[in-house]
Amino acid sequence: MPGPLHGVRVIDLTSMVSGPATTMVLADQGADVIKVENPAAGGDHTRVVSKSGEGLAASFLNNNRNKRSITIDLKKPEGLPALLRLIEGADVLVQNFRPGVAERIGVGEAAVRERAPEIIYTSITGFGFTGPYAAKPVYDPLIQALSGLASIQAGSDEDRPRLVRTILPDKLTGAVASQAITAALYAREKTGQGQAIHLSMLDSVVSFLWGSDMETQTMVDKAIPQQRAQSFIDLIYETADGYISVAVQQDKEWLALTRALDKPEWLEDERFKTATGRHQNINARLELTQEALRTRTAAEWLEILEAQGVPCAPVLTRSAMIEHPQIVANGIIFEHEHDFAGHLRQARPPAHFSKTDFELRHPGALLGEHTQEVFLEAGFTDAEIADLRAAGVLGTEQRQAAE
Repeated sequence: MPGPLHGVRVIDLTSMVSGPATTMVLADQGADVIKVENPAAGGDHTRVVSKSGEGLAASFLNNNRNKRSITIDLKKPEGLPALLRLIEGADVLVQNFRPGVAERIGVGEAAVRERAPEIIYTSITGFGFTGPYAAKPVYDPLIQALSGLASIQAGSDEDRPRLVRTILPDKLTGAVASQAITAALYAREKTGQGQAIHLSMLDSVVSFLWGSDMETQTMVDKAIPQQRAQSFIDLIYETADGYISVAVQQDKEWLALTRALDKPEWLEDERFKTATGRHQNINARLELTQEALRTRTAAEWLEILEAQGVPCAPVLTRSAMIEHPQIVANGIIFEHEHDFAGHLRQARPPAHFSKTDFELRHPGALLGEHTQEVFLEAGFTDAEIADLRAAGVLGTEQRQAAE
């Protein structure tokens, strides 16, 4: 059965990660996502890091699955009218240009809404739409720095800030944006009215952090000490032959840990008798725990800890993660064949739908692969498409060229 968003058409003007991650969620849930790329620039920038020669780098494939690719050069006089004609049949448009660029090239909200009055017009930026940083170039590390995430990752404001070693702001923004788009589509079903969605990577990360990492900034009228922030990096422990994670929060888990480590004396230590005390004396507690865990192998400790009901898990490398029984049992990783990229391994969408589940329709398009079919579907004649090609607007069909 088609995905839950079957019948929704999305015009995707995005590149890099935050925008493509947004539209891939929609595509994986059944939406017809038309990825519009510039043939003169070689398409989405993530294509050019490919060593395959087909513009199919892993970073591109992992953010652009289930989309169709078309090429339009908007710098050509005929390019913008062609794109606006395609937009007339769309439900959603997503763009992640810097503020002001979409308006300058003719695809701002006002121009788009003239052609598609009820469209969901989604704009994604890095720092936001106003303010001193709005027009600045942005990359993921800059958002980690400005949002406070790098300071939180350090463990405290006094320690050296550290980056999360994945592009969390980009990918988180994709999740936030895709949810907002589906909410706007639902609202349109009830009211018949489209609307605009504005969101930034900075907004997304600050909101994300507030739920667990901004205790000292929440109660404005109360003086709360700037306590050391507990970080998950603190909960990685070295054993005799590798690493494990042990996370103890509740009193019963603390009691279980003292049993597992055979440390009954910790129960009498005034520093650790309450959850507040254990948090305030986190350095001492973690150091003692680390000292104890160095005495056995990871496998031995995991067996002992699990027997006592202590929350724990092995720390896996990327290759080991793929083969772990829990990953396999969940069916998180799937493999498939791509006509040009070969045998691929990817993560399936995390949400499982009982009646409209994930279907792989397009494993990753070559640049402009679907230009001809999309324009025909939009009512363009063969002659009109030929004229656009002759004018250099559409580029060449990559699949035909490859064959």
